[in-house]
Amino acid sequence: MKVTLISHTPEPEKVIATAAKLCYSSSDIGSLREGLTDEKTESFIDMLASIGHESPMEHASFTFGIEGVSRACTHQLVRHRIASYSQKSQRYVNEDGFEFITPPEIAAVPEAKAEFEKQMDSLAESYRKIAEILTETHTKTFIEQGLDEKQAVIKAKKKAYEDARFILPNACETKIVVTMNVRSLFNFFKHRCCNRAQWEIKAVADEMLRLCSEVAPHIFKKAGPSCVMTGRCPEGKMSCGKMKDVIKQYEDMKNAE
Repeated sequence: MKVTLISHTPEPEKVIATAAKLCYSSSDIGSLREGLTDEKTESFIDMLASIGHESPMEHASFTFGIEGVSRACTHQLVRHRIASYSQKSQRYVNEDGFEFITPPEIAAVPEAKAEFEKQMDSLAESYRKIAEILTETHTKTFIEQGLDEKQAVIKAKKKAYEDARFILPNACETKIVVTMNVRSLFNFFKHRCCNRAQWEIKAVADEMLRLCSEVAPHIFKKAGPSCVMTGRCPEGKMSCGKMKDVIKQYEDMKNAE
């Protein structure tokens, strides 16, 4: 897994502080920005976080590149609807010899790992054969329709990939670019940094939070799973029972140099 912070709103903390102060001031926007020193910006952001005033947070956004994750992971990721996504297409990209993600619990048991890899190899071979058969079939059809052989093959391959992808597993590796505003990130971290989140998307969320905290430490000072953000666990009987440890874990992560 690799998570990269591709870009973010310039001076995100100052942008948010400006938007928030505007709600309570008759000053023009230029004057508001000029009056926001680094110290005043940090203090104001801390105050917003402490009272839970999140709407100004929507004015700053962060864009991430995420690689080396499974389709199972991104299927969960795109359920967070207030965001923008661009993902590697299995419809247009040839997945012959596809990479796959092996869950740690499977990798830790030799017999399970061997069976898992056997199935991945089998699916990869089936994908290749299906794509090959469909390409040959579609090529003949397109030639009959008047295309020259080169054009027919190119069009046939794209059409073949479209249907051959149905055999690809959830483990298939994918890449995705994600943009979220800060308020959406808070919600994302609240759910996906939790110990009860699926292991892969939790790892992605933790790395996204770490990167965000480096750029805007005051914005993300209280960001994390619900217990970090609110001081309580909403999971009831489903709680991991490690709230104090989790809170310390995220404090250590944000304070690490």
